[in-house]
Amino acid sequence: MSGYILPIIFIAVFCYSKYKKVNTYDTFVKGAKKSIPLVVDIFPYIATIMIAVALLRASGATNILATIFSPIFNLLGIPKELIELVLLRPFTGSGSYALLDSVFAEYGADSYISRCACVILGCSETIFYVATVYTSQTKVKKLLYAIPIALVASVVGSVIACLICKVI
Repeated sequence: MSGYILPIIFIAVFCYSKYKKVNTYDTFVKGAKKSIPLVVDIFPYIATIMIAVALLRASGATNILATIFSPIFNLLGIPKELIELVLLRPFTGSGSYALLDSVFAEYGADSYISRCACVILGCSETIFYVATVYTSQTKVKKLLYAIPIALVASVVGSVIACLICKVI
């Protein structure tokens, strides 16, 4: 059934646009043209975040931070194997999924660690990426409260994720 949802939506939108006498192709092309300046505007912000994450991982800083924060995360119930994932998730989605792949390879897909990693990725967001895209396209530039609250919510979500995986 799920394989039919997108084609049904596409056909419904196409039929609705015909009913409203909207030239679907021209409208699509106009929207695509507007996306080019958006990509150009956002690219420097995204490149900065990706370079920073790559430098953090390559330098070993994430491993050092994982070692430093290990007692705190263990107290919260987050396994030490997932500390790097919890620390990197606010910065990078693709890097987080690469870490998830390595967790699967090392511990197996059905292990407690892997289940926790999956739920952590499902209940958290790439906070700095979203903030970067948001601030690059709006007049709002001050995220003094939003970033810390989002980071706390991410850690709380990770704690609850591990608790739920332990119970289930």
